[in-house]
Amino acid sequence: MRWNFYKKSAIYVARRAKVGSANKIKKYGFWGLIFFVMIPLPGTGVYAGSIATYLLKISKPKAFWANTIGITISSIFVWVTTYLSM
Repeated sequence: MRWNFYKKSAIYVARRAKVGSANKIKKYGFWGLIFFVMIPLPGTGVYAGSIATYLLKISKPKAFWANTIGITISSIFVWVTTYLSM
């Protein structure tokens, strides 16, 4: 049962990543993937970015660096926002 749930969840995220942002990621490539990963919203993170790179056939080293840079920028943005709201 737990694998079936994971499979359904992964397919849902893959469809969302492909339908919602495939054109922008494909058009802008590396920079589009960074922007997609750095948006601090549910469903736009490294997991969805990794699935999008697989579906759009982006090379692994490019995807790794785009995800790393995107999540770092997102983390800094969330930290600054949280720090300033105190």
